[in-house]
Amino acid sequence: MKYIYTLLVFVLLASCTKEVDMVVDQPYVPSNLDVSAGGWKTFIASDVSVAAPRLVTDAAYLKEIDSLKTVVIPSLTAAQKTAVQYWGAGAVLRWNEIARELAARYNQAPAANAAGVYPVPNAADPLADPRFPFANPPYTARALAYLSVAQYDALVTAWKFKYQYNRKAPYVVDATIKPLLPVTSLPTYPAEDAVVAQASYVILLAMFPGEGPFLAEKLAEAKNVRIWAGMNVGSDVAAGATLGGAVAAQVMARAKTDGMSVANNQAIVPGLIANSKSLGFVNPWASQEIPARPPMLPNYGAVKTWNFDRATMESIRPAIPYLEGSAEFKKDLAELETINKNQTRNQAAIANYWADGPGSYTPPGHWHRYACAAGVEAKYSEVRMARMLAYVGTALMDAGIACWETKYYYYSPRPQQFGLKTSVGLPNFPSYTSGHSTFSFAAAMVLSSFFPAKTSLFSGYAQEASDSRVYGLIHFRVDCSMGGKHGKLIGDFAVKRSQTDGAQ
Repeated sequence: MKYIYTLLVFVLLASCTKEVDMVVDQPYVPSNLDVSAGGWKTFIASDVSVAAPRLVTDAAYLKEIDSLKTVVIPSLTAAQKTAVQYWGAGAVLRWNEIARELAARYNQAPAANAAGVYPVPNAADPLADPRFPFANPPYTARALAYLSVAQYDALVTAWKFKYQYNRKAPYVVDATIKPLLPVTSLPTYPAEDAVVAQASYVILLAMFPGEGPFLAEKLAEAKNVRIWAGMNVGSDVAAGATLGGAVAAQVMARAKTDGMSVANNQAIVPGLIANSKSLGFVNPWASQEIPARPPMLPNYGAVKTWNFDRATMESIRPAIPYLEGSAEFKKDLAELETINKNQTRNQAAIANYWADGPGSYTPPGHWHRYACAAGVEAKYSEVRMARMLAYVGTALMDAGIACWETKYYYYSPRPQQFGLKTSVGLPNFPSYTSGHSTFSFAAAMVLSSFFPAKTSLFSGYAQEASDSRVYGLIHFRVDCSMGGKHGKLIGDFAVKRSQTDGAQ
């Protein structure tokens, strides 16, 4: 018997400015279970084990089955059935949505206090004003990268033990159990939804420590729905949670030592400005806010990358941008002045659509949304969805790191220092290169490798995102063109890594 539920997916149209949401009313069944995924190469996880399950003839297991069909399923409430349908869309998808929701909720720059000082969010007191974190684009890219890597590594490990132990689903063991979600032949121990839920909870609680009660509620619901739906027994879920937590702990060990803790080191700023002047910049970037705001994450470029090392990052750093007064600089400035006087409705629409400013889930979240939509459309299994998001996520985090290293290496001025105004927010960091451009072309490169038929679509999105920063008078053209080239190089490192993990 097939049970129908509603799955929200995003239809990728030819122009992102015409993007709409579409409700597809059909069972979501992956096109391939990826039975060999237990042998895929992980990013971090190693030596994580799961105890052997009880046999399906064991009295304790049969007691779980009996409880499922005589107590749990018959007593389901309407709210529980609704939760089953919601999580039935896929655990990886839903936790990515939750992460993006949190990023948008926390994407607010601290305001100046009465003394004209901008206080720094405090992780030890996350709900104080200003709240921790300020989920700016680099922070969001990092949070989503660690989330996706933890999900992927945990699911690869889960697949290994699923097929090692090969415990059948409750509805296979007892045909009188009628599950509420589409069935597959995937072994149920450990439960994949519990694996994803526990791993996601650990990562997101670390990234958004003020959201403990909210995340705990989501964790409990995500684990329970598999039992409510008749898809798993309690021991499947318990094993999944244990495995997910163990993998997430390994991933968090990397996060705690990746350099993020000193990414906002303001002590290095004078040296960065001095370097900029030595390179020929007469007017290095300076905050245009009143009071002047300290630069955002000046040391983020020192954070550890995923898909290439520090020496490689420095070797692919974009060349110096046009210096003030040069013919090329004057040409770029003239383009912005023309847009300032004669901005078209279409340019304004593109600038606003891609602004992804305060209160949004930022450009990295925007690209994760596209990735999720493409994975759903392709009917990816949970493990393959997580794999794709892990490569997109690490490419986006690498793009943020490499772009910020470039920004603060050159410390180049923004158009606003030459009399131009913008209506789409004033970024508080140097101009060259464009973060939107770097993020977007890196993500488009990875997504095109996973979905070759959509290459022109994703490339078009990336170009429009890049152009939007010129149309919004946020960046000079060179910031965007060189950022795009940089992003492609960064994305290609993730693509090449994906080609060696055994999933082809």
